Amino acid sequence: MILTDKRALITGADSGIGQATAELFAREGADVAITYHTDEAGIRETAARVEAAGRRALVLQLDVGDAAAVNAAYDRVGSELGGLDILVANAGQAMSGMPVAEMDDAVLERILRVNLMGPLFCARPFIGMRRAQGGGGKIVFVSSVAQHLPTPESAPYGMSKAGLGSLCRSLSRELAEDRINVNNVAPGLIETPMTADRFEKTAVLDQSLERIPWHRAGQPEDIARAILYLASGGADYVTGHTLVVDGGLTMQWGGA
Repeated sequence: MILTDKRALITGADSGIGQATAELFAREGADVAITYHTDEAGIRETAARVEAAGRRALVLQLDVGDAAAVNAAYDRVGSELGGLDILVANAGQAMSGMPVAEMDDAVLERILRVNLMGPLFCARPFIGMRRAQGGGGKIVFVSSVAQHLPTPESAPYGMSKAGLGSLCRSLSRELAEDRINVNNVAPGLIETPMTADRFEKTAVLDQSLERIPWHRAGQPEDIARAILYLASGGADYVTGHTLVVDGGLTMQWGGA
């Protein structure tokens, strides 16, 4: 097991990528603090999977866009787990169908707060915690291929993910002396509750799959394995990097 006795915080762990990552981390020996926003049933399922693997699950309800709430969550993690070795900032919010000219300010602010400021809010106390414990540790942000590709009618989503890529690069330089690795995973089309509407529309799904060279959607486990690598000792010399996991989508864009 490559994460034996490590302690990880995984945000947005009630379904999809976060849930798969929590389960995989537990199977690899880590105790996990797992957060959710509203899906209580989903987080209970995640906790059950973690505990079935023989590891501890600390469940926290959290709005990552609320800095005070994030700090309070870290207080609980510190007291109940004794600290953290790994942060996986996975929680995010999707949007579509809103051209910039018709943009609702509340939607714009919410997407940027959850998808961009939220990971920053989670990284700040993690850095302090790791410095207090002598340095070292891993931060993995979960971004999207939207940080590289155009996102018409969902510009704030693309903005937030591009900003997350920039945060990863900047923070990797800031934290190099602390030996805290900072990396980013950019998923393509993954079959999760966030993308469920696309999978319910056959014509839309077929069009999406045609653009992907592997002609299939990814599964949450595909991303969880990438996150595991970046959170492990095997990635000690990797920092400031965005690992794209998309079946070749970004290589195909505009090619046909």
